[in-house]
Amino acid sequence: MRDWLSTLIFLAGAGQLSVLIASAQVPLRLNWREVFQSLPKLHRQMYWVYGGYVVLAIVAQGLVSLCCAAELASGSGLARGVCSYMALFWGIRLTLQPVLDVKEFLHPWWIWAGYHLLTVLFASFTVIYALAAAWPL
Repeated sequence: MRDWLSTLIFLAGAGQLSVLIASAQVPLRLNWREVFQSLPKLHRQMYWVYGGYVVLAIVAQGLVSLCCAAELASGSGLARGVCSYMALFWGIRLTLQPVLDVKEFLHPWWIWAGYHLLTVLFASFTVIYALAAAWPL
């Protein structure tokens, strides 16, 4: 009965790892090295550390979803807790999407398309993990 949910969680895991392709481009596309040069060294280091933690969280969520999809779809207390965290993580990221002022960076067309694909992925992750967290046993 939960096979469809397990499949969705597995696909979400693969999707999360694919998000890292866009994530890897952020420092280059936004020219972090030059833009942050005027900041104190500690502030520059903190951007890299925070970015690293976000990447690590996405990698962990993706791998757990790929390797433990059936367990996450099981409806156990731990599965619901983990899925609640993941739904919250992606839900917050989704709500930030329209707030971030990215318009000047959405060129060429494929960057614009990728940005909107990311929005769809963030929404999908939020819904999938929320379903897994809330689905009745």
